[in-house]
Amino acid sequence: MPPITCVADLRTLARRRIPRALFGYVDSGSYDETTLRANAAELARIRFRQRVLVDTSGRSMATTLVGQTAAMPVAIAPTGLTGLIRGDGEILGARAAEKAGIPFCLSTMSIATIEDVRVATTAPFWFQLYVLRDRDFSRAMIERARAAECPVLVVTVDLPTRGQRHADLKNGLTVPPRLTWRNAFDLATKPAWGLGVLRGKRMTFGNIEAYLKDKVGLMGAGEWSSNHFDQTLDWDDMAWIRDLWPGKLVLKGILDPADAAQAVRIGADAIVVSNHGGRQLDGAPATVTALPEIVRAVGDRIEILFDGGVRSGQDVMRALALGARGCLIGRAWLYGLAAKGEAGVATVLDLFRRELDITMMLTGTMDLSCVCRDILYEPAAATPPDGRPTEPAA
Repeated sequence: MPPITCVADLRTLARRRIPRALFGYVDSGSYDETTLRANAAELARIRFRQRVLVDTSGRSMATTLVGQTAAMPVAIAPTGLTGLIRGDGEILGARAAEKAGIPFCLSTMSIATIEDVRVATTAPFWFQLYVLRDRDFSRAMIERARAAECPVLVVTVDLPTRGQRHADLKNGLTVPPRLTWRNAFDLATKPAWGLGVLRGKRMTFGNIEAYLKDKVGLMGAGEWSSNHFDQTLDWDDMAWIRDLWPGKLVLKGILDPADAAQAVRIGADAIVVSNHGGRQLDGAPATVTALPEIVRAVGDRIEILFDGGVRSGQDVMRALALGARGCLIGRAWLYGLAAKGEAGVATVLDLFRRELDITMMLTGTMDLSCVCRDILYEPAAATPPDGRPTEPAA
């Protein structure tokens, strides 16, 4: 096997090793995927200032994210269906994050339950909540997260309904996966994946099933959740959650400065500038485009995290330079998980660490907690003979 040099190498392996429907779920976005592509493309356009003859021998990546110490400014984002990407996938990801010294966030739509991850790990992990129409469900999930001693609750606010993802419809994604004439050959060519998932503790949405037990007859957890997204969700609900939750509260899915300011007003501790990885409103701005305006509006009043298109340590550095405190990574860690299990997640985190380290050296950066726009290459306006500055050519 050729050496793994970047996250893209793990993506290639992941495509080969898991069923097409699951790879499509991880890899795709909504509708024409305009926002999905823009997230990565607009990050890649940001350039660094190379600095030389700077002693960076004592450089540090250590930081805090929402009050939790982190070996680098990266956290593993909440992702659904992870235990179908690899058997017990959430537990493998949490263990890899714990070993790397960074936060792990468990999704409401995980296969493993909150309690499964709590038993399997020693480090505190974050929990992500979808607020569904059944408010008793939200209350129960909050109580379970408190019992598991989760220090941070991440509430996703950009899912009043699910954006249409063409790949999921075309590939017939189901939870748990079903054998059909259409997918039989694909599943037959992935025996290692199938055995791994069968050995896992669960094969459907564990958190939801634990709540629905003896309540919903034949309706499955996936169908129940799809029918319970709440289009009435508003800021009063966020204030209600703030009253229920004693720990740190993070709102994920903020793209507008006015919404960021409202998050400050209801007492959130942090926000995640996010467009759901390009999986919701196609045509929304790339997160890196929205980030500077949000930082200008609220950056001194609330902690700002960032996701969307982050595939390398250099992307993390770009987000830090524009005002983020740290980054959540979603697809990147899922590619590693699909490719090589816990070892693949560890490989992703090591890639990020090494890329960050080299970028620090070559930009003359000593401490990631002090990074600002000074490390970015932003050409000054050209000055013609008449002395009046003009903008550089596009």
